[in-house]
Amino acid sequence: MISFTDQTGIEELRHRLRLDPQVIRRLRAVYLRSFSGLDAALGSLPEGVRCEVSAAVRFHELDWVETVHSDLDGASKVVFKTRDSRRIESVLLRIKTGRSSVCVSSQTGCVAGCLFCATGRVKEVRNLASSEILDQVIQAGEIFQSEGRRLRNVVFMGMGEPFHNTENLFAALEQLRSSGGFHLSDRHLLVSTLGIPEGIQRLSARFPRVGLAVSLHSVRQDIRDELMPFCRQWPLSELRAAILDRNTVHGQPVMIELLMLDGLTDTEADCAALKEWLTGLQVHINLIPYNPVAADHAVVAGRLLRESGEKRVGEFLAELKDAGFKATRRHSLGADILAACGQLAR
Repeated sequence: MISFTDQTGIEELRHRLRLDPQVIRRLRAVYLRSFSGLDAALGSLPEGVRCEVSAAVRFHELDWVETVHSDLDGASKVVFKTRDSRRIESVLLRIKTGRSSVCVSSQTGCVAGCLFCATGRVKEVRNLASSEILDQVIQAGEIFQSEGRRLRNVVFMGMGEPFHNTENLFAALEQLRSSGGFHLSDRHLLVSTLGIPEGIQRLSARFPRVGLAVSLHSVRQDIRDELMPFCRQWPLSELRAAILDRNTVHGQPVMIELLMLDGLTDTEADCAALKEWLTGLQVHINLIPYNPVAADHAVVAGRLLRESGEKRVGEFLAELKDAGFKATRRHSLGADILAACGQLAR
């Protein structure tokens, strides 16, 4: 069968069935933009070819397993099963302002092994095909549509490091922003990375206006190396150079994500070092709460990973703003269903 997101395969099918191009454009609009579901999509076709298209096209790449809703906020975690029986998770975010977003996964786990992230404990990792990435968006869009909402943002912040799956990431981005596909604006797409310089450079060259978020967490090289052991191969100087290149060559700012850990990333010395490191860069700093992922807490520099206190986070944020930086505090959604930052682990 042909995947619905296989544009070449769908075009070949159109030729074989002698369909007008407008028929396929209408089908894609109903299925990928309105998210009206399979019945409505097939209903948009001439009656004589509906059965043939239904038999030839695979409209979903992932099997839905369950949806778990938060009792605290507007988040839901959707569990999917791939055709090789691996489970992945996506998160639906219903922001109070009315915006609806989906956080999608790009891999079935992650080899980076960041100490603060549950996904890093899932070692059976494979890259998701672009069709599997896109089907998370399709099924999320259908859920939102059934609620009278409209999917607005797609963020690559789920399971996996997107730049470990660059080709499929880029193929998915092409369809998400294509006028013949999902037709989402670049400003409504965001890729989050551990901070792989080559990946940042490739994204900036090909999709300069798609949003970029970098999990920085600490500008103390020793602390960052312990928190994110996979990143030891890239000195912080290389990461900064990649961010500066995106700023100066492509004119695009970068979201800097900082995990607030008591005594590890939130001290006066950390704040001073961060301000110095970021001076001269176009950034928006986002302070992220730590969401515990296991009972056997990791130890870094002799300290257990523990979230910063409310008072300290407020002081840290105020210091950044007083220094002239754009900075906000993220209020993670879905912590009660293990759907918040760092908690996805099948």
